[in-house]
Amino acid sequence: MKSLVIIPAYNEEKSILRTIEDIRSNAADFDYVVINDCSTDGTLSVCRKAGIPVLSLPVNLGIGGAVQTGYLYALKNDYDIAVQFDGDGQHDAAFLVQMRDKLLKDEADLLIGSRFITGEGFQSSSLRRFGIRYFDGLIRFMTGVKVKDPTSGMRMAGRRAIAMFAGSYPKDYPEPESLVAAVQAGLKVEEYPVVMRERKEGVSSISPIRSVYYMIKVTLAIFVERFRRKEYQNT
Repeated sequence: MKSLVIIPAYNEEKSILRTIEDIRSNAADFDYVVINDCSTDGTLSVCRKAGIPVLSLPVNLGIGGAVQTGYLYALKNDYDIAVQFDGDGQHDAAFLVQMRDKLLKDEADLLIGSRFITGEGFQSSSLRRFGIRYFDGLIRFMTGVKVKDPTSGMRMAGRRAIAMFAGSYPKDYPEPESLVAAVQAGLKVEEYPVVMRERKEGVSSISPIRSVYYMIKVTLAIFVERFRRKEYQNT
């Protein structure tokens, strides 16, 4: 059972070593690869100096392109499981083995690490929580599937999801849209309770103003994905 941690990283030189040490200490049988998304700081040099496996993109592709690169790597190297894992220290590698056990036991294709099932740890800002509840309701309305934490970037994929995401993955703010695509494709999606930490270094790319753009863009993308799949099924 080959397992891979995909770590998309943009300007994470201050936190990437802690993230790798967390994985080494708590999920020692997981391989890992950093996808350096054309960082402008020392992320690449820090990884190379520490001997960390890293794929360095020649241009900035955004979170979606970086994650898809990781899935392509997982597919080409015949991994059974791949998990997206933030490089900023918010995710806790102590949950990776538990998530893998759950994924295999339930024969799920995609397992979302949810911070809202138990309500422990960092629960994000009030604005973010509003957006998360909005997407939870929208996804449930569109697909009938309830996911409490649809924007979570901690998600574990089995072989079917790896193949799907390697072939196509949304570019910007991909989590809710890719979740809908997975459900529409007939993949089995579940959640697992995790505890997340507050970011210690850097700043989020989603400002209050960009949050409005985010919600509009992703809403439209979800509608397009839903009806594109419905039209495809009817042909």
